[in-house]
Amino acid sequence: MDTWRLKKTGFDLTEAARDGNRFLCANGYMGLRGTVEEADLAQFPAITLANVYDRCGDRWREPVNAPNCLFVRLFLNGRELKLKDKQTEGHSAEIDYRHGIYRRETDFGSLRIGSERFASMAEIHLLADRLRLEIEEDGELEILTGVTTVIWDINGPHLYGAAFTAGEALSCRAVTGEKGTVVAAAQCVQADFDADESFRQEDGCLYRVLVRRVKKGEKLTLSVFGAVCTSLDGETPAQTAKDICLSAKKEGFDACLKAHKDAWEGIWARSEVVLEGDESAAQALHASQYHLNCIAPRHARNLSIPARGLSGQTYKGAIFWDSEMFFFPMFVYTQPEIARSLLRYRIETLPGALAKAKEYGYRGAYYAWESQEGGAEGCTNFNVVDVFTHRPVRTYFRDKQIHISGDVAYALRSYFEITGDRTLLEQGGARVILECARFYISRAACRPDAEYAEYADVIGPDEYHERVTNNAFTNQMARHCMQSALKLEEIFGDDPAFLRSLKRELNYEKDWELLKTLCGAIRKPVKRDGVTEQFDGYFALEDCSLETVRGRLADPREYWGGDHGVAGTTQIIKQADVIAMMALFPELFDDEEVDANWAYYEPRTEHGSSLSACMYALTACRTGRLNEAWDMFMRTASIDILGGGKEWAGEIYIGGTHPASNGGAWMIAALGFAGLTMRNGVPEVHPNLPKQLKRLRFPITSGGRRYMVYADREGGRVELL
Repeated sequence: MDTWRLKKTGFDLTEAARDGNRFLCANGYMGLRGTVEEADLAQFPAITLANVYDRCGDRWREPVNAPNCLFVRLFLNGRELKLKDKQTEGHSAEIDYRHGIYRRETDFGSLRIGSERFASMAEIHLLADRLRLEIEEDGELEILTGVTTVIWDINGPHLYGAAFTAGEALSCRAVTGEKGTVVAAAQCVQADFDADESFRQEDGCLYRVLVRRVKKGEKLTLSVFGAVCTSLDGETPAQTAKDICLSAKKEGFDACLKAHKDAWEGIWARSEVVLEGDESAAQALHASQYHLNCIAPRHARNLSIPARGLSGQTYKGAIFWDSEMFFFPMFVYTQPEIARSLLRYRIETLPGALAKAKEYGYRGAYYAWESQEGGAEGCTNFNVVDVFTHRPVRTYFRDKQIHISGDVAYALRSYFEITGDRTLLEQGGARVILECARFYISRAACRPDAEYAEYADVIGPDEYHERVTNNAFTNQMARHCMQSALKLEEIFGDDPAFLRSLKRELNYEKDWELLKTLCGAIRKPVKRDGVTEQFDGYFALEDCSLETVRGRLADPREYWGGDHGVAGTTQIIKQADVIAMMALFPELFDDEEVDANWAYYEPRTEHGSSLSACMYALTACRTGRLNEAWDMFMRTASIDILGGGKEWAGEIYIGGTHPASNGGAWMIAALGFAGLTMRNGVPEVHPNLPKQLKRLRFPITSGGRRYMVYADREGGRVELL
């Protein structure tokens, strides 16, 4: 088994959306869905851009898909050769995880086509595709390739006023409807054969038409170079895109491919987890690391990663808490510069968080639940459509999931503790922590007849139970945020003037005293037989099985949460909640307590989110539930191979890749199985290997030093590289 490749034979149109995710090529700037060159809109082809958003009418804002500059249409003797369900003599597609290369082989009977393409890691604006054609019938071959704005959008269209130019490099320049952002794409080709060339423009497309008389047995090669640029990159995106294409053509496909592969080798040298003992697990972990590495914003210093990566427009291309809780750990240990980018995004979008808090009548920083450019809140009050009435359902994700600000502060503190680098705190991170703590001061409820403060009307990670009081996870995140604010005095003990100046600038002296009081006064959760109650009144809800609740569904796409959802009045939860708290704060809970909560909550968890299983796996490793940990690792790591995860929330399509699961797979392997921890800035390992594994090996970077971590059944060690 080649653990670096995923290959699929045959074609099924009903699997087109999942295959586009499975075979994704991306480079942090853009994501090229894994569809064939000639795919029509029914197969969801797209080139999705990072950090370029648009809103069409009153629909949801979403990422912009660029004009398609790698499409190809083939005609032999007047017949169009197009991959359709069960209409070819053979088809296969594969993704090379090692080097981010998509390959396809299709036998049309009269012609066989093979191609390999990539989104360059060496030149982020470049796409390259090499097609090899084997002719099995005499006649006339016509190849149409160029740039088209006939593209797939969920809530589009987003591109207007398309202007095309022909020449050695074709180009298309269009603007987005909302903000007038220029999006440009260009293309040029390099052929090893002679052909008559002309140009044709129609229906939002500019074609380069190549016509040649061919004979059976003839073999032809065509390289296609595409480039995408926007006005966010510079003042002349169309010209820049053309220049990039022409430069790539001059270098040649092989040279571009080598530069791309060399860049990937550098990424793997810093991040690859070598897993021995189970080939399927090794393949799944390679898949997970590939899918997270390929969407990392290496080209920027202040961008984060959307919840569905660059696989399409679902979840509005927004930044969720996934960024801090699930993406951040792999990067902070392997590629700290990317972790810094994720956190700089939060630092630079602080104004948006301040504005959101003010909108709801609070002080401090309340970060967007679905953050788009500038920290703007992309989450609406109606995120689900009822499958029976077809009406929007009021949800409370936007205004009640207040743990998001604590999540941001948690990652900022973790970055300092893992790397020893306080630069981010000095450059705005400390300000963020203080403003998040101020928000929790402002948001706390203190009844005059109670000795504690509480957080009422919130939603924890379990979104099936809305508007609850004293969610244990949320309260702990608020408490930790306040503790992190107070800890700044220790962190800047050698430079107290910095913190004094910052507190004066923020007028924080009164809040500082409130922090000291409130931090210890936040309501502790109720416990019963060692089990932490998820929120006030949870134990009083109907205690029934997951199968019972699932059996109450009248439609498989029905949303389980909210006022009318089948889970809302029961103890069935969407995802890890109390267990997530115990995974993130292991020092606060002993093994016996963690195990008791695991045993109680896991049978009551639907795992309706791809964020869930890894938290259960981490705590299972700690308590010796290694069989369960292994099962959840495989569920997490293989999600983008098997195409798992929910694709619908009510009538809303939410499919795509699963970067949170991808990050979760690394977390289970490194933090769970290998038992990697940091103690006083020094990495340690305490392995918890399940029977399926022989050993693990992976690099980390900490404190500016590089280490190799080893874990096997005999123990573990960390060696300085």
